[in-house]
Amino acid sequence: MTQTASVETTPMIIGGQPTLSSTGRTYEVRNPANGQVVGAVPQATVEDANRAVEAAQAAFRGWAETSPDDRAELLFKGIALLKANEKEIVRLLSQEQGKPVFEAKGEVHHLIHGLTFYAGLSSKIRGAEVPLPPAMGKYSYGVLFRRPVGVAVGITPWNFPLTLMGTKVGPALIAGCPIIIKPAQTTPLATLRVVELLNEAGLPPGVLQCVTGSGSELGEPLITHPAVRRVALTGSSNTGRRVMELAGRDFKRVTLELGGSDPMIVCPDANLKAAINGAMVGRFWNAGQQCLAVKRLYVFEEVYEEFLSGLIDKVSRYELGDPSTPAEKPKVRMGPMHAEFQRREIEEQLADAVAKGAKVVLGGKRPEGLDQGFYFQPTIVTDVPEDSRLVTEEVFGPVLPVFRVKTLDEAIQKANNSPWGLGSSIWTNNMIWANKAVREIEAGVTWINMIHYGYDELPFGGVKASGLGREHGPEAVDYYLEDKGAVFGGLEG
Repeated sequence: MTQTASVETTPMIIGGQPTLSSTGRTYEVRNPANGQVVGAVPQATVEDANRAVEAAQAAFRGWAETSPDDRAELLFKGIALLKANEKEIVRLLSQEQGKPVFEAKGEVHHLIHGLTFYAGLSSKIRGAEVPLPPAMGKYSYGVLFRRPVGVAVGITPWNFPLTLMGTKVGPALIAGCPIIIKPAQTTPLATLRVVELLNEAGLPPGVLQCVTGSGSELGEPLITHPAVRRVALTGSSNTGRRVMELAGRDFKRVTLELGGSDPMIVCPDANLKAAINGAMVGRFWNAGQQCLAVKRLYVFEEVYEEFLSGLIDKVSRYELGDPSTPAEKPKVRMGPMHAEFQRREIEEQLADAVAKGAKVVLGGKRPEGLDQGFYFQPTIVTDVPEDSRLVTEEVFGPVLPVFRVKTLDEAIQKANNSPWGLGSSIWTNNMIWANKAVREIEAGVTWINMIHYGYDELPFGGVKASGLGREHGPEAVDYYLEDKGAVFGGLEG
């Protein structure tokens, strides 16, 4: 949509400076809770994308030669500005994404924590000296140099636009790589503000940029531009396949954090109260719109009825409502789904399961009196057939199928019967069972007695259709660096 006269436009950041689209076109950003326009941003063009890449390429050599301490100092200054403007960023994120304020605040805290982690890591990147066998009777040795890859592009989704930006910006900047962020079309506002503040801290022009607009129009030009050497995507598995195809033509460095259908296994000896809380938060946080959410719950039959009863009781306390409106009662607040097409999809997935014999034991429909947003009740389903869409597809919304299992082998077999392998968890005090799950579940991460949460200190990523490569942790920096060996020979030894 084009900009209306009453909506203020938030400019993109190209070359480190606020700018409008080369055509002057803008589009509106709407609040999914009530449909109201909360801002407008430029509709970038291929020309704008090329301008951003050219600015990043021009900045590359200077940023690569900037000392690690100076890179860290600039990032720490930016972090201080983010903290000083936290309330504004939280408000923007809640309005454009639809999540409650306390969830938006948690995301901003996660962003700041991650950037702080990487700023502190900047001076810890090291190469190595490698002893070598004598060559032609002369002493020789090798040196491992670590050089920044080059210009990077980070493509982020709408469900966690800030934390998933931070997992790309932090490693790129400390490695010496300029980076261009392309946020989801529907959630650009908080991202633009964060990028603006980090630039205000004194980053050289072109080091950190943000272009806004349609992914279908901007994605391919950014990915295929000859000057771009690194692409990091968080998105759907289908999008990941396309990105890998485009980037692979020129052998660009790629990481893909894609979809998931995370299993959670509850054993007979588990702390059921903790496991129930874990299942509730793990499934219904952000209205269930998480790649690493609990999406298939396997409970041992000895505790199945007790667990299911406790889970239904806990989840039934959720209160749906506009995140901008304070709750009148101290209930857990859940906002709307982000988009109408997402709500329609989970309704179709649920209907397919019910038609095949599944039973809805809680929720299962749109709430009354909330017609202005894309709301859907938190839903629990039992007796779900293995061939239903709730099992065979990724369910990106607040619907949780619960299954009864007899053994850990059965639970792991069912957990692995999926094209995805992002996260997983087991709830038990039996270390033999826990170790078996860690070894045998096909997933990038297994949590033991914990909700599915990505720590910046540890590598995170998936296997199978959930992607390749790792973000978070010191390992994330490796994907922004090239290792180069140098051999010094002909020396008297």
